[in-house]
Amino acid sequence: MTTPALGGVRVLDLASVGPGARASRTLADYGASVVKVGAVPRAGAVQITPPYYAYSGNRGMQRASFDLKSDDGREAFLSLAERSDVIIESFRPGVVDRLGIGFDAVAARNPGIVYCSTSGFGQTGPRSSWAGHDVNYLGVSGFLDCTGRQADGRPALPGATVADIAAGGMQAAMSVMAALLRRERTGVGELLDVSIADGSFALMSLYVDEYLATGTEPGPGHYILTGRYACYDTYTCADGRHVAVGAIEPQFWLNLVGLLGLEQFADAQLDDERQDEIREAMAAVFATRTRDEWVGELGPANTCVSEVNSVAEAVADEQYSARGVVVDAVSDTDGSFRQSAPVWAGTVAPDGPYRVRDGSVSDTTQLLESIGVGPDRVDELVRSGAIA
Repeated sequence: MTTPALGGVRVLDLASVGPGARASRTLADYGASVVKVGAVPRAGAVQITPPYYAYSGNRGMQRASFDLKSDDGREAFLSLAERSDVIIESFRPGVVDRLGIGFDAVAARNPGIVYCSTSGFGQTGPRSSWAGHDVNYLGVSGFLDCTGRQADGRPALPGATVADIAAGGMQAAMSVMAALLRRERTGVGELLDVSIADGSFALMSLYVDEYLATGTEPGPGHYILTGRYACYDTYTCADGRHVAVGAIEPQFWLNLVGLLGLEQFADAQLDDERQDEIREAMAAVFATRTRDEWVGELGPANTCVSEVNSVAEAVADEQYSARGVVVDAVSDTDGSFRQSAPVWAGTVAPDGPYRVRDGSVSDTTQLLESIGVGPDRVDELVRSGAIA
């Protein structure tokens, strides 16, 4: 397979960080031509510039800068949008319309545009104008309340930005690809209102549906997947490192207790009255050997036991090495380094290292000339500060 799934699709991404940037990263890994759109540099202006390695270094992407508050800059952007397939933006609701580059303005010139607006709480509703971050969206959706507790009873923070990555970025990328398929049938684009809070709510659908159907309110320790039973937990080993145990199915539980020498608990897997006793016994046994010794024995034995890796250990893990999830890259400014590879099924990896371009280099003039804007006009736009 050598043909990129999204080859020939042009995406204009106005998001510098967050879910929008994660979405365009996914679309680019599927072969879309992504242009990162930013503001022209201004004296004293604060611009968010991620480090060269963030978001996989924006590998394979071009960059363009416009002064969207000027008539000429706005018109230059709209000219490029007229020849594009997708726009991704993550301004506060209403901002793109005030700038004159919202869905209606673009669709009037390009009816096929797929316009993806990502925001914390969506374009409508009483919180649509609220600022927020990952922890806020996980908080309102019920996610944090179902997470394990810290010593003082506060919900623990997750180890990754789950809302940004899954509820926002992956939702946006999936929605864009679905809209492109729909456009193939209808010939017209659409406005996609991607709410990170809505996506976080969807991540909780298993528990939400249980509550709506039965009235039972989930929480930490309520369910097998949130720590109710000893068969689904983490344990500390003799070297201070940890194993993850997920022996949910009875056959895996029987395998596990047999190898741990805890056969007396074979029939007590879901006995609520004995969970403290089982946890104490399992903790005592796991504490007798190192993490890697336990994983080496239990992992291949159908027990659903794995190590709890640090990030440094994860990138060197034999399974990930075999799957090629880390690749070489070369930065124009910072030299050779390694980065996470495109792992989604159906993406096409290049031959050799990825090139990560100098983030200060702009492709605006070349992009405008490629859609028919004359060089004299482009020079004029540069001199006036409308583009950079």
